Amino acid sequence: MSDEPVPAPPADANVADPRPSSNRDAPLLRLFVNIDHVATLRQARRGHEPDPVDAARLCEDAGADGITAHLREDRRHIQDLDIERLAAERRTPLNLECAATEAMLLLAERLRPQEVTLVPERREEVTTEGGLAVRQHVTLLAEAVTRLRRAGVRSSLFIDPEPDAIACAAELGADAIELHTGRYAHHPDDPRTLAALARGAVLGRGLGLAVHAGHGLTVRNVGPVAAIREIEELNIGHSIVSRAVFVGLPEAVREIRHAMDSARARVT
Repeated sequence: MSDEPVPAPPADANVADPRPSSNRDAPLLRLFVNIDHVATLRQARRGHEPDPVDAARLCEDAGADGITAHLREDRRHIQDLDIERLAAERRTPLNLECAATEAMLLLAERLRPQEVTLVPERREEVTTEGGLAVRQHVTLLAEAVTRLRRAGVRSSLFIDPEPDAIACAAELGADAIELHTGRYAHHPDDPRTLAALARGAVLGRGLGLAVHAGHGLTVRNVGPVAAIREIEELNIGHSIVSRAVFVGLPEAVREIRHAMDSARARVT
């Protein structure tokens, strides 16, 4: 694989595998850029700039395979209108992150993004601090996954790399899991954090799940995660937006794209 940005898939591409691969055991690695914190900057003044939808277009042009946006119940950054516009104007797949609430499911059923990633939410948290407690909320999540499937929307569960959570996600019929990489991001020199992600990815793929990963990933620490061959999608946002303050958004996307592609190219 070259270090050149991979062309984005068509807007109606299958999120699970938008580009053909001659080796299904080592899926190609996609980059979904989370634009939440472009909206965070806008909401600091409650104005119109910067526009997260404009940011999404720049990310797509710079090599992002898709766009992720988290519509939180407290609307602290992304707003309903942002999701409406992204659903209508996106050129690559849209991954809507949200809690498994009735209001969010109704929105997803109406807008039908390519994928919905169900995440835990607590009003007092600064950012998502851990994965879903899948066993504790199995009835709620089972209904959500079923409703999304009926609407033609792929479902993903944001979970910690724990065997029981991964197995439960498969039992619920989710299409994918997103492994929470926060523990690794905070302790990248602890081999146990990366080993847990690798084991979780192997288990998830073995159970027929598409395996994604994200949270706290940067140019400096993304390589070892990108090198886990069972992972096929990374969701990265804060570090890209932060870097964009200094080098611009397209260059920030290209930097992370190069780092993850370089690491994946070394996988045999």
